[in-house]
Amino acid sequence: MTKVGQKDSPVIPEAPTSAKKRFWTPGRFVAILCIVNLINYVDRGVIASNGVNGSARTCDAKGVCSPGTGIQGEFKLSNFHDGLLSSAFMVGLLVASPIFAGLSKSFNPFKLIGVGLTVWTIAATGCGFSYNFWMIAVFRMFVGVGEASFISLAAPYIDDSAPAARKNLWLGLFYMCIPAGVALGYVFGGYVGDHIGWRWAFYIEAIAMLFFVVLSFCIKPPQLKGFADKDLKKPSTSIETVAPTDAESSQIKTVILKSKSQKNPVVLFGKDLKALFSEKVFIVNVLGYITYNFVIGAYSYWGPKAGFGIYQMKNADMIFGGLTIICGIIGTLGGSYVLDRINATLSNTFKLLAASTLLGAAFCFTAFCMKNMYAFIGLFAIGEILIFAPQAPVNFVCLHCVRPNLRPLSMACSTVLIHVLGDVPSSPLYGKMQDRLKNWRTSTLIITSILFLAAIIWSIGIFMNSVDRSNEESEDDEIEEKKLESKAAENSSLV
Repeated sequence: MTKVGQKDSPVIPEAPTSAKKRFWTPGRFVAILCIVNLINYVDRGVIASNGVNGSARTCDAKGVCSPGTGIQGEFKLSNFHDGLLSSAFMVGLLVASPIFAGLSKSFNPFKLIGVGLTVWTIAATGCGFSYNFWMIAVFRMFVGVGEASFISLAAPYIDDSAPAARKNLWLGLFYMCIPAGVALGYVFGGYVGDHIGWRWAFYIEAIAMLFFVVLSFCIKPPQLKGFADKDLKKPSTSIETVAPTDAESSQIKTVILKSKSQKNPVVLFGKDLKALFSEKVFIVNVLGYITYNFVIGAYSYWGPKAGFGIYQMKNADMIFGGLTIICGIIGTLGGSYVLDRINATLSNTFKLLAASTLLGAAFCFTAFCMKNMYAFIGLFAIGEILIFAPQAPVNFVCLHCVRPNLRPLSMACSTVLIHVLGDVPSSPLYGKMQDRLKNWRTSTLIITSILFLAAIIWSIGIFMNSVDRSNEESEDDEIEEKKLESKAAENSSLV
């Protein structure tokens, strides 16, 4: 029995069983996130593969027509409408990313990932059942919505789970799934589409994701830094407690009123956006990322056609695809490993971003100047390895230049900006430039030179007063407010 005037010592919760500790290790938890990321990007490769996307119906000069294949052939889509399927996906992804980031302040972030993956699985299944363009376009949009939850929230979990000395390597493994997943999607979509029909590619990937949907609602992930545990139960008020003083009561009431006013999702989101865009390091990092992604987007879409136009490559798709897979994996893991080895401060990260991008731009620029195709392939391969090296470091800056509770919003806004201002406009602008210049080499050299600008922007970050804020407390003191609310609930039992 506790006497009035004495405070109870905190009750220590029972430790989880050793079996659970052994099974859900940080490594296994991050492996799950990597597999889910791989499936997400397999889907992106599937929708673009020849076996699933197919080809349009064509007719020769004599009027003899051959039936189209895949989605484009079955739904009789023009190239314009076929391209809109990619746009529909991006609309869902870009609109939903900041929404999920904002909701993570009020709901369990990992449960939000589970909700997003549920939407993704249903939408992927719907793509298989679609019977016209508008139906599959709507489902592709919801596939983007589902993926948005994962993009915004997965990286902070990896950042918290990874050992301090290997944070960037673990992030590198996560982002390595991007080129690997897309490449696997090409192969998987082509094989399934040619053998059992394009619809089955969507059914199979939905079945593969279903396991992780169930898992996301069953496991307890590590607690994200900067976020109060949404699953904690309120403390019992049955124990006698000390009556608060008038000053304490006033403080509690003020904090509760402030807390309630700030729980408005729109107010919270606006406050967080203002805090995020007041971070100069974030602004410089994302400006460099936008410029960098502008070039990567043009390369990914026009690279094979430029290779064929300049060097008359008969198998340009295979050459550029193979180079991207191999160099993407080596570059992503290599950049992560180097950053861990040189001490991952924000200043050192900007040095790596600027140096690898500058050297990568120099090798790629020189490669496209070569007359010999084999000299081009060798130089371009080195350039691509260096260009892919920033994949994990640039996201490391997004995670560590802000307070822990702003990390999901930082990732979401970064994703939105690099697409809206980067790879989305770069492909049509490159095409417009090529239509005007009618010279693949000149057009590609111009687009490659923009990488030098990305290196210059990132080099600015080297000289900024950048502070790693990943261990700072949240300014809104969300956890402290919850404690005061709990104390108020306890004190109400005395009234």
